[in-house]
Amino acid sequence: MSRVKKELKEFLDYKKNYKFVLKELTEKDNCIYCEDELLQDNDGNKISETEKWVDVGYRNRGDFPQMLSNLFPYNFKFRGKKLNSIENFFQGIKFKNKKVQNYVFAYYGTQAVHIKAASSYNWKETGEIYWQGKPIKRESKEYELLIDELYISAIQNPLYRNILLNCNKTIIHSIGENNKKETTFTRYEFEFELNCLKDFIQKKYEKEV
Repeated sequence: MSRVKKELKEFLDYKKNYKFVLKELTEKDNCIYCEDELLQDNDGNKISETEKWVDVGYRNRGDFPQMLSNLFPYNFKFRGKKLNSIENFFQGIKFKNKKVQNYVFAYYGTQAVHIKAASSYNWKETGEIYWQGKPIKRESKEYELLIDELYISAIQNPLYRNILLNCNKTIIHSIGENNKKETTFTRYEFEFELNCLKDFIQKKYEKEV
């Protein structure tokens, strides 16, 4: 069994019993708060990190907010394909043609975000994404497992694994979309996946040392 398959199995077992509650974002006096701590002031200035949480975003200030972003340029292999960021996957699956999809994988996260404009296929109309020519329902168990395998593949990059290992705060993603029909990865899905992955890695590390 490969390391990815072995670790994926361990992660899925861990995830079954993982308790996650999405943190509520509240608005008051044109400011946004997370757990009564200021997240964004009335001028639009963001607080990217507090003692309790890290708000992930590639344009947010700080090492953790940027390095935990799907846009950060981590190189890794996923099902035999070389990706230059996790975001490459989420943009690539919006293309039906697998050859074109492979071109998307060669870009970097900040570039890949804009590549969707080059696709003639609108996944929102069908509710299906594509992996190497195969259609997969966006709202399906198959898609969830694909995402789990993606992130386990990504942590084979030691830098991505280590930033999760070193993060001792709750991970939030305040700019994330909430509707599964509008995005390939919602705020809830992102926060659940990364917090679960972080805790899984840290628990695993404790057993090994």
